[in-house]
Amino acid sequence: MGNYNTIQGGKGYVKRSKRKKLAIDYSLNKPAPTHDGIKSVMADNLCNFSTNSDLCICMVTWNMNGQVSYEDLVELFGNNRGFDLLVVGLQEVPRKDLAKLLQDALVDTHELLGEATMQSLQLYVFGTKDSYMFVEEMKVDKHGVGGCGGMRRRKKGAVAISINYKGLKLVFITCHLSAHARNVEERNSQCQHISHSLFSKYCNKPYTNPAHITIWLGDLNYRLQGINTDPARNLIHRNLHKLLRSKDQLLQEAERGQIFNGYCEGTLAFKPTYKYNIGSSNYDTSYKVRVPAWTDRILFKIEDPNKITANLHCYESVDDIYSSDHKPVRAHLCLKVHK
Repeated sequence: MGNYNTIQGGKGYVKRSKRKKLAIDYSLNKPAPTHDGIKSVMADNLCNFSTNSDLCICMVTWNMNGQVSYEDLVELFGNNRGFDLLVVGLQEVPRKDLAKLLQDALVDTHELLGEATMQSLQLYVFGTKDSYMFVEEMKVDKHGVGGCGGMRRRKKGAVAISINYKGLKLVFITCHLSAHARNVEERNSQCQHISHSLFSKYCNKPYTNPAHITIWLGDLNYRLQGINTDPARNLIHRNLHKLLRSKDQLLQEAERGQIFNGYCEGTLAFKPTYKYNIGSSNYDTSYKVRVPAWTDRILFKIEDPNKITANLHCYESVDDIYSSDHKPVRAHLCLKVHK
């Protein structure tokens, strides 16, 4: 854990330093007299990439289940690509050159700024053409937890990129946590270990400032608690899936103060993103008939809301991709800095 690199993708340098492990709280669970849980934010779907924002970020998380096609990637990013940064967190990535496939899909609008990989767990940050000029510093890190989910290259843990972009310190973390509904405490523990490990090399540096914004995206694998598959599917079929939010383990654990204190997430207005039959929009019909769940999430935290306003303009699943048993999740966040 704590294997550091400094990267400015394609346009600069790469440095590697020795492995080191120190305890640090990286914005996940700072000690506080009270806990706020996860604040639900309604996406307004209004952004037209105007000059009203200082930075617009599109974020995508997808458990690929070992499959990918160029057509899926084009669908993943959509046609409206006016965002400044594109952050792509991927889990269960196939044995292909994903960086090249992503660059091919984005060649007309964006270029690769940096990447962090740990086997099948991969994170990429893209910027608009010549945006590397706004990158003052970039570091990457990774933290593995447990095994590989029963299959080779299905690595559990997290990879992260810390980037100083246009004077803003941004931290992006993509993760893949332990599966199964019963493993709630294990997932909580993994979140905490990841949070304490990432970028711990810099925790005691006097010049180190906290990130202005921290974003987690990935297959967090939290499930629905206290409901069986038939009643859950019945609610989804009737477009009443909003009634399942109270059963969501991630929101429950955050409410208990275990994880993600003070983070925000878009309202879960889309259907649960797992588990689908591959090639269809039908939920799992295998002998396991798993309970559908919002395993795939995007969370963000602003260090000082008095200095930076964050507006969530989109939080949705990408339902027209059928190659995986997960549906991708996409969010669009715009930041305004108060001078």
